Amino acid sequence: MKIDATDRRIIAATQGGLPLVPQPYAAVAQELGMDEAALCDRLRAMQEHGVIRRIAVAPNHYALGMVANGMSVWDVKDARVAELGAQVGALDFVSHCYERPRALPDWPYNLFAMIHGSSSDEVEAKRQEVATLLGGACRGGDILYSTRILKKTGLRLRSKEG
Repeated sequence: MKIDATDRRIIAATQGGLPLVPQPYAAVAQELGMDEAALCDRLRAMQEHGVIRRIAVAPNHYALGMVANGMSVWDVKDARVAELGAQVGALDFVSHCYERPRALPDWPYNLFAMIHGSSSDEVEAKRQEVATLLGGACRGGDILYSTRILKKTGLRLRSKEG
Protein backbone atom coordinates (compact mmCIF):
# COMPACT_ATOMS: atom_id res chain seq x y z
CA MET A 1 0.00 0.00 0.00
CA LYS A 2 1.31 3.41 -0.96
CA ILE A 3 0.26 6.27 1.22
CA ASP A 4 -1.14 9.40 -0.34
CA ALA A 5 -1.11 13.02 0.81
CA THR A 6 -4.18 12.51 3.01
CA ASP A 7 -2.58 9.49 4.74
CA ARG A 8 0.57 11.57 5.35
CA ARG A 9 -1.53 14.35 6.89
CA ILE A 10 -3.25 11.79 9.15
CA ILE A 11 0.09 10.33 10.25
CA ALA A 12 1.53 13.80 10.88
CA ALA A 13 -1.55 14.81 12.89
CA THR A 14 -1.50 11.68 15.08
CA GLN A 15 2.19 10.80 15.43
CA GLY A 16 2.56 12.93 18.55
CA GLY A 17 -0.47 11.29 20.14
CA LEU A 18 -4.20 11.70 20.05
CA PRO A 19 -5.73 14.72 21.77
CA LEU A 20 -6.91 14.11 25.34
CA VAL A 21 -10.56 14.87 24.67
CA PRO A 22 -13.71 12.72 24.92
CA GLN A 23 -13.78 12.13 21.12
CA PRO A 24 -10.16 12.20 19.91
CA TYR A 25 -10.83 10.83 16.41
CA ALA A 26 -13.55 13.42 15.82
CA ALA A 27 -11.13 16.16 16.92
CA VAL A 28 -8.40 14.95 14.54
CA ALA A 29 -10.90 14.59 11.69
CA GLN A 30 -12.13 18.14 12.29
CA GLU A 31 -8.54 19.44 12.35
CA LEU A 32 -7.92 17.75 8.99
CA GLY A 33 -11.23 18.85 7.50
CA MET A 34 -12.54 15.33 6.99
CA ASP A 35 -15.25 13.00 8.22
CA GLU A 36 -14.49 10.98 11.38
CA ALA A 37 -15.59 7.71 9.72
CA ALA A 38 -13.26 8.37 6.76
CA LEU A 39 -10.38 9.06 9.16
CA CYS A 40 -11.02 5.80 11.02
CA ASP A 41 -11.32 3.86 7.73
CA ARG A 42 -7.96 5.20 6.58
CA LEU A 43 -6.28 4.43 9.92
CA ARG A 44 -7.70 0.90 9.81
CA ALA A 45 -6.49 0.39 6.22
CA MET A 46 -3.00 1.66 7.07
CA GLN A 47 -2.91 -0.71 10.04
CA GLU A 48 -4.11 -3.68 7.97
CA HIS A 49 -1.40 -3.00 5.37
CA GLY A 50 1.37 -2.57 7.94
CA VAL A 51 1.90 1.15 7.32
CA ILE A 52 1.16 1.70 11.00
CA ARG A 53 1.57 -1.10 13.49
CA ARG A 54 -0.84 -0.07 16.17
CA ILE A 55 -2.61 2.74 17.93
CA ALA A 56 -1.93 2.44 21.63
CA VAL A 57 -1.43 4.30 24.85
CA ALA A 58 2.21 4.97 25.73
CA PRO A 59 2.04 5.73 29.45
CA ASN A 60 4.74 7.43 31.44
CA HIS A 61 5.28 4.67 34.00
CA TYR A 62 7.13 7.01 36.35
CA ALA A 63 4.14 9.39 36.48
CA LEU A 64 1.90 6.40 37.26
CA GLY A 65 4.04 5.46 40.27
CA MET A 66 5.86 2.64 38.52
CA VAL A 67 9.31 3.93 39.43
CA ALA A 68 11.09 0.56 39.36
CA ASN A 69 11.26 -0.60 35.77
CA GLY A 70 13.53 -3.35 34.57
CA MET A 71 14.20 -5.08 31.29
CA SER A 72 14.41 -8.73 32.22
CA VAL A 73 16.52 -10.83 29.88
CA TRP A 74 16.30 -14.59 29.58
CA ASP A 75 18.21 -17.43 27.92
CA VAL A 76 15.31 -19.58 26.72
CA LYS A 77 15.58 -22.73 24.61
CA ASP A 78 15.03 -21.72 21.01
CA ALA A 79 12.34 -24.36 20.46
CA ARG A 80 10.19 -22.79 23.19
CA VAL A 81 10.97 -19.07 23.01
CA ALA A 82 7.96 -18.10 20.82
CA GLU A 83 5.48 -20.05 22.92
CA LEU A 84 6.85 -18.86 26.26
CA GLY A 85 7.42 -15.32 25.03
CA ALA A 86 3.71 -15.04 24.19
CA GLN A 87 2.83 -16.17 27.73
CA VAL A 88 5.28 -13.73 29.32
CA GLY A 89 4.02 -10.90 27.10
CA ALA A 90 0.45 -11.58 28.27
CA LEU A 91 1.33 -10.93 31.93
CA ASP A 92 -0.30 -7.72 33.14
CA PHE A 93 2.95 -6.33 34.57
CA VAL A 94 4.92 -6.77 31.30
CA SER A 95 4.53 -3.84 28.91
CA HIS A 96 6.47 -5.37 26.07
CA CYS A 97 8.15 -8.67 25.35
CA TYR A 98 10.17 -9.73 22.34
CA GLU A 99 12.72 -12.18 21.00
CA ARG A 100 16.18 -11.03 19.93
CA PRO A 101 19.17 -12.98 18.64
CA ARG A 102 21.87 -13.88 21.12
CA ALA A 103 25.29 -12.22 20.85
CA LEU A 104 27.48 -15.09 21.99
CA PRO A 105 29.68 -15.53 23.88
CA ASP A 106 28.98 -12.36 25.88
CA TRP A 107 25.19 -12.11 25.63
CA PRO A 108 23.29 -15.42 25.85
CA TYR A 109 19.82 -13.88 26.18
CA ASN A 110 17.12 -14.23 23.53
CA LEU A 111 13.92 -13.20 25.35
CA PHE A 112 13.37 -9.68 26.68
CA ALA A 113 10.45 -8.56 28.88
CA MET A 114 9.96 -5.10 30.41
CA ILE A 115 8.66 -5.42 33.98
CA HIS A 116 7.12 -2.50 35.86
CA GLY A 117 6.54 -2.04 39.58
CA SER A 118 6.39 0.54 42.33
CA SER A 119 9.56 -0.79 44.02
CA SER A 120 12.56 -2.94 43.17
CA ASP A 121 11.21 -5.60 45.56
CA GLU A 122 7.95 -5.70 43.58
CA VAL A 123 9.84 -5.98 40.28
CA GLU A 124 12.02 -8.78 41.69
CA ALA A 125 8.90 -10.69 42.81
CA LYS A 126 7.41 -10.29 39.33
CA ARG A 127 10.72 -11.37 37.79
CA GLN A 128 10.48 -14.54 39.88
CA GLU A 129 6.99 -15.12 38.45
CA VAL A 130 8.47 -14.94 34.95
CA ALA A 131 11.26 -17.33 35.94
CA THR A 132 8.69 -19.80 37.29
CA LEU A 133 6.64 -19.55 34.10
CA LEU A 134 9.74 -20.20 31.97
CA GLY A 135 10.71 -23.16 34.14
CA GLY A 136 13.19 -25.68 32.76
CA ALA A 137 13.18 -24.06 29.31
CA CYS A 138 15.18 -21.18 30.78
CA ARG A 139 18.92 -21.53 31.37
CA GLY A 140 19.42 -18.15 33.03
CA GLY A 141 18.35 -14.55 33.28
CA ASP A 142 19.18 -11.09 34.50
CA ILE A 143 17.54 -7.69 34.79
CA LEU A 144 18.64 -4.24 33.69
CA TYR A 145 16.96 -1.42 35.62
CA SER A 146 15.92 1.84 33.97
CA THR A 147 17.43 4.99 35.40
CA ARG A 148 15.75 7.48 33.06
CA ILE A 149 13.55 7.70 29.97
CA LEU A 150 15.60 8.38 26.86
CA LYS A 151 12.86 8.09 24.22
CA LYS A 152 9.11 7.74 24.58
CA THR A 153 7.88 8.39 21.06
CA GLY A 154 7.11 6.42 17.95
CA LEU A 155 8.23 7.02 14.41
CA ARG A 156 8.07 10.61 13.22
CA LEU A 157 7.64 11.65 9.58
CA ARG A 158 10.09 14.26 8.40
CA SER A 159 8.74 17.19 6.50
CA LYS A 160 9.66 17.29 2.82
CA GLU A 161 11.48 20.57 3.42
CA GLY A 162 13.76 19.03 6.09
